[in-house]
Amino acid sequence: MATAYSGSATPDTDLVTDYLRLGLAFDRLEEGFVDAYTGDPALRAEVAGGPAPEPAALADRARGLRSELPAGLTPDRAAFVDAHLRALECSARKFAGESIGFVDEVRAYFDVDIAPADTDDYRKAHGELASALGVPDATGPALSDAYATYRRADEIPPERVDECVRAFSGALRERVRDVFPLADNEIVEFEVVTDKPWSGFNYYLGNYRSRVAINADLTQYMSSLPHLIAHEAYPGHHTEHCRKEQILVGGGQTEQTIFLVNTPQCLMAEGLADHALHAAIGDNWGLWAQEIYADLGLRFDGERAQRVGAASSGLLTVRQDAALMLHDAHLDADVVAGFLQRWLLAPSERARQMLRFLTSPLWRAYISTYVEGYRLLGEWLEQVPQDARLARFGRLLDEPLTPALLRAELGQ
Repeated sequence: MATAYSGSATPDTDLVTDYLRLGLAFDRLEEGFVDAYTGDPALRAEVAGGPAPEPAALADRARGLRSELPAGLTPDRAAFVDAHLRALECSARKFAGESIGFVDEVRAYFDVDIAPADTDDYRKAHGELASALGVPDATGPALSDAYATYRRADEIPPERVDECVRAFSGALRERVRDVFPLADNEIVEFEVVTDKPWSGFNYYLGNYRSRVAINADLTQYMSSLPHLIAHEAYPGHHTEHCRKEQILVGGGQTEQTIFLVNTPQCLMAEGLADHALHAAIGDNWGLWAQEIYADLGLRFDGERAQRVGAASSGLLTVRQDAALMLHDAHLDADVVAGFLQRWLLAPSERARQMLRFLTSPLWRAYISTYVEGYRLLGEWLEQVPQDARLARFGRLLDEPLTPALLRAELGQ
């Protein structure tokens, strides 16, 4: 994961270097906590070769660094580092065995407040989904059966997944590079993996290179694959990493050389990535995808996929509600699995896969990045006229924005 170190020494780098050193130490507590690091490899080696970190000491260090801010940083940079130190302090306390309520944990990590949704909203979404699928009754088994039939017809044959991935990656890359220039040497390499709690994952390697893993344990669907490629690559995670490495790290903001799990970075990144396909293609993404599938000899009803997708958006908060049921209300896993099956119309095995993600010690709070990130960034993007939204999306790629900053702009 090493890359050329492009940061230069300035009076404000002492605190930032300590912040990087602190963040790197968390990877020794839980491998994978450092999602990406593209900074000075000597610093990573120093942390890896040092004494085993104590969680309580890491919490103390996070609090100490916060007390030193702004330490010569500009207000925006100081606010960015402060929000991430606050998240790291909470993680350290969790690693130390401290009991922290789930809602408080999410607030500390991602700077958002969460609460259960109204199940009446889910009933409304089921009604819209029934309409999209041509089902007269949204309350009985007919909807589940119709949705299951739709999903089976939407499956990509396993032997065709690779060529579909490459077709959408190429089409999206061409479109994104025209709007958001990327380095000539940028590249995404795709691989198929198994036994993971997620459907796809971007490993940013630095020097404008990513490895995107696609989980073969999960069926890939024609309606969701364009979203997955946009989310992980163009103009989602890979594009964001490349632009920030070029613009921010190249400009001396070395705090951007590290990307840490369970921090506000994650909420911003997942919200950005979940809006990526609409940013790149627009509301008629299904009709665009239909043409690409046709070139591959696959039949795909893009207009219907758009209607089903719009209806399904009303079920966005179901998985977050499930996390609240598990970790706040402490309900039995079987009860929560039933909740997921009912409202997401998911088969039992898919609900169990979701539970695996929601109960992972590292990832259990992460579901809120998709829910609250999508909602916050969506509201912020919609604050400007349609013809200005792509440029506003570019700010998400290029600037060190935080949830607090977006809320402040929404309030202006």
